[in-house]
Amino acid sequence: MKKIEKIFSKSEKSEIIELALSDHASFQNIQDLYGIGEKDVKKLMRENLKERSFKSWRKRVRTFSDRRYNYK
Repeated sequence: MKKIEKIFSKSEKSEIIELALSDHASFQNIQDLYGIGEKDVKKLMRENLKERSFKSWRKRVRTFSDRRYNYK
């Protein structure tokens, strides 16, 4: 599997993070808009959020994805 390496502007990173934090946007939506997959979104989030914020976000995503098939 080839890893996607893209350079995003500061505003694009901000938009991706905002979408990822949103409960209404799925990883598929982000991929359709920016061409990066779930693993790359998680990596971007880990690099740009504080550790505790990242862990809280991952916990929320896991919890909701267990409840709803199409969550993230």
